[in-house]
Amino acid sequence: MIVTAEENRIDLTIRITPYPGADDAVLRLIADSGIPTPESTVMDAAAALTALELHGEGIFFPRRGRPQRCTEQYGGPQVAIVSGQFKGRQVNCRFQLTDGCEIARWRALAPLLGPSAGSKQN
Repeated sequence: MIVTAEENRIDLTIRITPYPGADDAVLRLIADSGIPTPESTVMDAAAALTALELHGEGIFFPRRGRPQRCTEQYGGPQVAIVSGQFKGRQVNCRFQLTDGCEIARWRALAPLLGPSAGSKQN
């Protein structure tokens, strides 16, 4: 199987709103064949790419199955919109911290989205 350059490219725009009414922070992650380009503006592009390799496919393109039970907890008002291209597929995902499942999604991609409120920062 031949993998095209388009299938190896990541070009994502991350728009983060820390709380309602706040100005958005806009970041980019651009990578070709797993190597971040200088145009990337996320804090640690290599860590973001690692998180995407581990979790991106399942988070951006989840397989539908049995309904998931999520804890009723609130993680904060932050909202992140991730749009663009991930390995040849279009992405348009919303992340928020409205319950345990959403908090887990955010934390899985924290190197891309930034830490959520209450998260420990290393």
